[in-house]
Amino acid sequence: MNKTAIIIPTRLKASRLPNKPLELINNKEMILHVYEAAKKTNSGEVYVATPDKKIIELISNNGGKAILTSSEHQTGTDRIYEVFKDHLNSEPNTIVNLQGDMPNIDPTSITELISYMDKKNCDIGTLASSFASKTELVDENNVKVAVKNELSNNQYDQAIDFFRIDTKKHKNFYHHVGIYAFTSEALVRYVGLKRSRLEIERKLEQMRALENSMTIHVGYINSSPLSVDTNVDLMEVRKIMKKDE
Repeated sequence: MNKTAIIIPTRLKASRLPNKPLELINNKEMILHVYEAAKKTNSGEVYVATPDKKIIELISNNGGKAILTSSEHQTGTDRIYEVFKDHLNSEPNTIVNLQGDMPNIDPTSITELISYMDKKNCDIGTLASSFASKTELVDENNVKVAVKNELSNNQYDQAIDFFRIDTKKHKNFYHHVGIYAFTSEALVRYVGLKRSRLEIERKLEQMRALENSMTIHVGYINSSPLSVDTNVDLMEVRKIMKKDE
């Protein structure tokens, strides 16, 4: 077993954009773009974790590894943990939770995060970038992460808050990128914790970790992968990836 596993949780019943993993971008399903980006890292085994047989069939038919998980999970991290515990026998040392709705993520960003986790400086590692526009900044679908100190390229600092609406409370905050790398110990601890107050209020899983004094380090990247939450996002990422062909 490789010491790192990249697991992509995904499902068809997204409330804002149902069936989004199967939406086509450059004639390829969104989830396949994410899977292929993860494979390009050559950083460990890659798995798609899903309760949906349509996604299982798509990944399998394209030579990938997909695992059918329970439909009862409340969060993507719970889905990750099922794969880690029941299918990977809790063997990986680093578990990467890569969101299935970021089709234009740069594989290098994933690789650099995994390399940082090898230093064992934190429980959880994640990424952030600058905001490309005022529109992007005020969009509540775009999660913000605040850190202690100003970030520059490939630099990491400790997360102190995650939020959707800027209340002018924090000086140094960035556009959060939906990828999390857990140590095996941190993943086990995280899923054993009750859902926290701010996690539920803000609909942000990462608040559970902060509210229980788990350390999250944030690395700055120059690229800005787009999380597809709405039809507007989908149209935008199609334009971006069409240009990059």
